[in-house]
Amino acid sequence: MNRQAQACIMILFGGAVLRASLTDLYLRYVKEGLRPFLIGASLLLIVTGVMTLWYELRPAAGNERGAAPPVSPKSGESTRTAAAHGHDDHRHHEPRVAWLLLLPVLGLLLVAPPALGSYAAAQTGTALTADQDYEYPPLPAGDPVQTSVLDYAARALFDRGRSLDGRRVQLTGFIVSGPGGKPILARMIMSCCAGDGRPVKVGMTGDAPAGLAADTWIEVTGRYTDRLGRDPVNDVEIPYIQVESWRQVQQPTNPYG
Repeated sequence: MNRQAQACIMILFGGAVLRASLTDLYLRYVKEGLRPFLIGASLLLIVTGVMTLWYELRPAAGNERGAAPPVSPKSGESTRTAAAHGHDDHRHHEPRVAWLLLLPVLGLLLVAPPALGSYAAAQTGTALTADQDYEYPPLPAGDPVQTSVLDYAARALFDRGRSLDGRRVQLTGFIVSGPGGKPILARMIMSCCAGDGRPVKVGMTGDAPAGLAADTWIEVTGRYTDRLGRDPVNDVEIPYIQVESWRQVQQPTNPYG
């Protein structure tokens, strides 16, 4: 791979990242607050690639000023041997593995990988593994009140449902198959990017959905219950919600939360 090919890959990679950053596609891989950094990095890649191409394709300095000076032979060398050595010294043998840089480019441009879903959630234990010393404020007004799976699970586990008592809540998440094939409501959370994504899981009782495929997104309306289960992956407690109604929905623009 020569420098011109490297520059082209750099431009393509920067363009793919820029395209993802200017749409909602980037939300599958990183947190929303990282968008400005992605745009800046992609523009830097594009500019660097363009400047590299310009430098490689411009007229050679030797051609502008005349023929390049001849190579002086070393002691005991012929002029032909010295010239051959001088030519070899300027060869660049970049590893062919560098062509693998095209894979993420093609992935973003042609087949954008989906956000983490039920497979990752089933292989990873619930993220709420330690008690949190925090005073939970009252839920906002509304009936039902929309809240995240993370907020409900934290209040149910660490606040023992005190701030949920007497309130109907509405959660949005996707289906994960739990012990015995029973459905669990889950939502992935992340600190920085999809690489550190972890699931928050909530069991469902009452009028819980049945027969739904994994990764089906649903909106659940229900109330707090003191029932607890255990995550079979890391043997940590997971809370339950008493489901009163549910409906199937589309995947949110930001699937993490």
